[in-house]
Amino acid sequence: MTEIAITGLGVVCRLGRGVETFWAGVRAGATAVADRVPDPDLKVPLPLYYLVPGPAPDTAPATRYTVDAGLEACADAGLGSVPGARIAVVMGSSVGDARQVELARAGQVPPVADASPPFVLASALAARIGAEAGAVNLSNACAGSGYAIAIGAEMIRTGEADVVVAGGAEAYSRVTVAAFNQMGALAPDRPRPFARDRAGVVLGEGAGAVVLESAAHARARGARMYARLAGTGWSCDAAHPTAPDPTGAQAGRAMRAALEEAGAGPGDVTLIVPHATGTRLNDSTEAAAMGAVFGTRLDTIVLHNLKAVVGHLAGGAGVLGAVLAALCFHRGTVPGNPATAAMDPECLVHLPTEATELRSGVALVNAYAFGGNNISLALTGAPS
Repeated sequence: MTEIAITGLGVVCRLGRGVETFWAGVRAGATAVADRVPDPDLKVPLPLYYLVPGPAPDTAPATRYTVDAGLEACADAGLGSVPGARIAVVMGSSVGDARQVELARAGQVPPVADASPPFVLASALAARIGAEAGAVNLSNACAGSGYAIAIGAEMIRTGEADVVVAGGAEAYSRVTVAAFNQMGALAPDRPRPFARDRAGVVLGEGAGAVVLESAAHARARGARMYARLAGTGWSCDAAHPTAPDPTGAQAGRAMRAALEEAGAGPGDVTLIVPHATGTRLNDSTEAAAMGAVFGTRLDTIVLHNLKAVVGHLAGGAGVLGAVLAALCFHRGTVPGNPATAAMDPECLVHLPTEATELRSGVALVNAYAFGGNNISLALTGAPS
């Protein structure tokens, strides 16, 4: 099967803009109390979000974040010599630039042509980089960017494109915050995945992007390779529109499928970037699923609790996990986790607070979503 390499990375999140800023913030374990949204018309008990620092874009922030992360990833990969007819874009987003629609309907801004629907994110990036092989946007909830990466890999394997820029993005929206308030799913201060006192998720703004291409194509143009996308696994709970199946059976099936495609087994996994939103049910379900896959090894496999640092980027969550895993392989280390006061005894996972060496093995990145959509990505070190 065609080897898929990751040759470019781009990030925008609450830590700031750029991969180096992201890496430094994750290494510092820079968890923080959520921002209070500066929106007087957001009348909910918990008007909280992790916002991208600096002035908010005047229009279409999710599109802006997508373009910024995508341009960084393309520059990082050095795509200047690749014909646009052989480049595609695949992005995932839950709501895209719904915020601009909210403002327009409230009469606070004029209607903006590029503000909605979500497919604009991929189209805008494709226009900026001249990608003519396709511009696809998925609205697959919080698994969107994970699916975008998997679909991008298939486009390369089937010859639809030589290079795919894949990822996802979200931006603040009143409707999103109000909906999570209504569900009682938001944390009152900061996310604490797997902790005994976890109380919910903190949503985050931003975007992530990875450049995918075959290892042969990357070698031919002399590109640096961060890591190999070795396998992907999809499944669906088919149980409930918003709640996960508490058995975690289908989440476990996605992990096993990703490992099988990678030619690996549970004993080969050395790092997991879990979905780990910080809600009571999601974390215990994921822990049960990982326990079923890894058995007694689960309390020794290094996990990185990324959402404790950057929050939950929904459609952008999976790609940020993939960016982190690729960086860990490339730099040979997994940053330490923010300290957790007391772990939930139902979540027997290993969250070291000190950096851990990573030289080999398989990293699993999990992303789960409303609708019961599950995806796992299996990464290894860069192809030789």
